Amino acid sequence: MGEQLPGGCVVLTPDEIAALHARWSSCWTPSELAQQLTGINTPWYVAAGWALDLFRGKRTRAHGDIEIAIPAAGFPEVRDRFPGHIFDAVGSGRIWENAAPEVLAAVHQTWLRDPASGNYLLDVFREPHDGDTWICRRDERIQLPYSGIIHHTHDGIPYLAPELVLLFKAKHVRRKDQTDFEATVPYMTSAQRETLAELLALVHPGHLWIADL
Repeated sequence: MGEQLPGGCVVLTPDEIAALHARWSSCWTPSELAQQLTGINTPWYVAAGWALDLFRGKRTRAHGDIEIAIPAAGFPEVRDRFPGHIFDAVGSGRIWENAAPEVLAAVHQTWLRDPASGNYLLDVFREPHDGDTWICRRDERIQLPYSGIIHHTHDGIPYLAPELVLLFKAKHVRRKDQTDFEATVPYMTSAQRETLAELLALVHPGHLWIADL
């Protein structure tokens, strides 16, 4: 997030924020999304809660939206897959409709909107990277090859490695984050748990999850 946000945005009221749940009610599933992005060249993966369900091989809870992440430079290719839709940039309780390039450069999150219904279908994170190397937006000391962080389901849906999903969830530890942590750790290998503990110690020293790993 840039230090100074661009103008031209809509600042959401608390009521509008609460109403967003309904606007995400028709968002795609990972399978539907994978069909939309078949053959795309830029690396992409399902992130957040859906990624953990893909890792565990079953849906464990309701998901209010669906999030994917891509290298920032690959966004034009993703955008071109949806010519009949609009990408709005979002951040800090604001929405920039049909975001201009200078807005996209200032925020990392982008919502795909169906102009007919006004509903949102997909949340796209445009991540920092160095070529084929992923750079963690929370801590630039963490840099890994995309080939090492993207896993796939048996039917080929890409998703973020669970230890990295949980690293992002560790910042706030909302109720659903704690639930996801408790439901996921038993499925992780000892190497994955060790990696998560090391990353938590680096980014969130003393985090409460470390003792459970």
